[in-house]
Amino acid sequence: MNLKLTFCGVLLSLGVAFSAQAQEKTRIGAFFAYGTEIENIGIGANAEFPIMENLTISPSLIYYFPKEEYSVKVNWFEVNANANYYFVNQNNMSVYALGGLNYNSVKVSFDDAWLGDHSASDGRFGLNLGGGVNFKIDGKITPFAELKYVIIDGGQLVAGAGVKFNL
Repeated sequence: MNLKLTFCGVLLSLGVAFSAQAQEKTRIGAFFAYGTEIENIGIGANAEFPIMENLTISPSLIYYFPKEEYSVKVNWFEVNANANYYFVNQNNMSVYALGGLNYNSVKVSFDDAWLGDHSASDGRFGLNLGGGVNFKIDGKITPFAELKYVIIDGGQLVAGAGVKFNL
């Protein structure tokens, strides 16, 4: 009897998840971002996959443009796995809170005529907290803006804006 109830519960959960996916749209997007720790602009790509009503999984990648000061060159990218919870859904915009995991990779290289070439790299995990807004202007294109704080050594505030394409 318990096996039948468990099986029915799983089927019901899957049905709710798939009906929520049918109501929401999967989106992929591109955006520009600015990070306060690196103090530089980056380009990014993201996606949104609905899993329940008002809840999406949103992976993203940001590659910050290489930065060179004096003879020190910095390369930085981040990978994010966020969950977006939509708490406002109106005709012209939707507002969401986000939370998730972050991975930063930083490589610093130094080129000196006397000392030679040196480089070091570091990867760090952190947490994302923030929010964003989607502006609904067309059936296929959704402009958006997002602000998040990465809880990591030194911390970083990241502001981003771009477009998402509804699939």
